[in-house]
Amino acid sequence: MATSTTKALAGEEPPTGPTGGPGTARRRSALLHRLDVKGAPFAFIAPFFVVFAAFSFYPLVYTSWISLHDVELATLDVMEWVAFDNYVELWGDSRFWNALQNTITIGVISTVPQLLMALGLAHLLNYRMRASLFFRVASLVPYATSVAAAALVFTMIFERDFGMINWALGSVGIDPVNWEADKWPAQVAISTIVIWRWTGYNALLYLAAMQAIPADRYEAASLDGASRWKQFTHVTVPGIRSTIVFTIVLSTIGATQLFGEPLIFGQGPNGITGGADNQYQTLGLLLYEEGWKNYQMGRSATVAWAMFLLLILAFAAQRLIQRLRSRTS
Repeated sequence: MATSTTKALAGEEPPTGPTGGPGTARRRSALLHRLDVKGAPFAFIAPFFVVFAAFSFYPLVYTSWISLHDVELATLDVMEWVAFDNYVELWGDSRFWNALQNTITIGVISTVPQLLMALGLAHLLNYRMRASLFFRVASLVPYATSVAAAALVFTMIFERDFGMINWALGSVGIDPVNWEADKWPAQVAISTIVIWRWTGYNALLYLAAMQAIPADRYEAASLDGASRWKQFTHVTVPGIRSTIVFTIVLSTIGATQLFGEPLIFGQGPNGITGGADNQYQTLGLLLYEEGWKNYQMGRSATVAWAMFLLLILAFAAQRLIQRLRSRTS
């Protein structure tokens, strides 16, 4: 018969001694295994947070520091401390309020129809139909198209003298519209580019959320006599509410940062200023104009921080409204 020491050396039984018996060794092994399992995700995620801090927090801190100085693009190493003078000047600058108003109006004109159309398109794609895969892939084609290509094509479509839109309007007796020179036509044209590019992308997000809704909910609603429209409003929409909120957040961020579409739509110097009268200049264009046309990087950084603070206020308002609705319901 082998002794306990022999079994321990053979690996059949852990040795006993002053540090504890077999139970102690098992507990120690279980503890190490638990630490290894729990610590593994942090080991994989930690490098991401390091990269995020390097490429996200540093630009935020650096731009906030620049916004407190008078800095020119040609001499970035020469800074003159002006404290919050750039913010005071921005508050009193009519161009900023005009750009803010244009950003909001273009954002509303482009976001609301875009998400409604995406919701309807996703509802149609959710049905079993022939060539459904083809239509799903086709809905992503506008999203895969570059901003420059899309803006150039739509600029030619909305051209005053030879554009397809004015040709169609003239065929029914409507006078041509100067889409680039007038404020509201220009904003509608720019919003059309945004709607065309992002509707399919949001539709696929809604479609993925719709397919995650259990089928028994629709069966129960059908047994209760609910029509297709009531099933859509009482089952589908509540079931994808979180996805709808997510797309609203994404669309708000995109509308605040709108830059490429109005820049190319202006076809030249007017693109930077958002038209001859700044009729469609957004905050993104104002940021570019201050920094790379007027060479005032301090003011440009101030506009960037104003955009960032506006996003924070928008998300805070959305959270407040959501909490108030949850309390009332």
